[in-house]
Amino acid sequence: MIKVNKSPVTMIAGTGSYVPNHFLSNYDLEKIVDTSDEWIKSRTGINYRAIVENGTITSDLCKEASLEALEEAKISPKDLDLIIVGTVTGDVKFPATACYVQKKIGALNAAAFDLNAACSGFLYGITIADHIMGNSKYNNILVIGGDILSSITNWKDKNTCVLFGDGAGACVLKRSDGKKGVLGTYIKSDGNLSELLTMPGGGTKYPTKESMPDQKYNYINMEGREVFKHAIINMIDAANIILKGVNLSISDVDILIPHQANMRIIESVAKKINIPLERVFINLDKYGNTSSGSIPIALNEARKQGRIKEGDICLMVVFGGGFTWGSVVVKF
Repeated sequence: MIKVNKSPVTMIAGTGSYVPNHFLSNYDLEKIVDTSDEWIKSRTGINYRAIVENGTITSDLCKEASLEALEEAKISPKDLDLIIVGTVTGDVKFPATACYVQKKIGALNAAAFDLNAACSGFLYGITIADHIMGNSKYNNILVIGGDILSSITNWKDKNTCVLFGDGAGACVLKRSDGKKGVLGTYIKSDGNLSELLTMPGGGTKYPTKESMPDQKYNYINMEGREVFKHAIINMIDAANIILKGVNLSISDVDILIPHQANMRIIESVAKKINIPLERVFINLDKYGNTSSGSIPIALNEARKQGRIKEGDICLMVVFGGGFTWGSVVVKF
């Protein structure tokens, strides 16, 4: 589904992010599984991953990221009309983690819901928010991506435990003046690829039970090579489709913010769409793959570091379990 705005309806008025203070290095992982710093860096580009302390839950991370975004946007939580949280590691099965965030920040006038698009959750959320604001009287929408992937990581599996970290990012969308904002969005999925990246346990297919016969159902299961291949193909397509839709070329893009999952994926996508790495924002080495938190954390850091200036065109591209993927183009 592609949506092109001839005149932007929504604009990003504020961003925020939060990652835990505890970091797990590649050298720490050498003590846990049969791996090495060299092996991890050469295959993923990751040096560290942020890991929550015991007792920290997803809404805690989302709260901190949201308050930073609200402060920059200069609005009160009570001014929010809607809260959307993209996550696969919600506080509980139900109600929505968005409802807990609503309570924690005091956004008593907002509606709130979660969406599950795995790592694509934040860009799916931006897409939905842009649609809703264009067809309602809503003025302020908070979109959050946040996950605690360490809670569903098998720390005995060296092929997956080296990849994932915890964190959350958020943005406040306001009504645009028509000169800047979300120029276009594109989202897509393919359920035929659903088994490539999944956490099977906890649903109606494999209900949570103390006597569950195979504990692997409670952790992330990933077919690494197939995920790698499809991620590159679909992120390239997502980038090209949305740029064509908004009538821009890659030379018009000032900064690319890709999903921070694997350095080789990022390099391959950048090469194929012909954008130099100097115009690609990368923080994968510091945090690992934080799922739906990946892009909003990177977006906030890029803005705070001055990598995104007024008038810049930002292209964000993502892939995730489902298989889901998408892209968003924003003029700041």
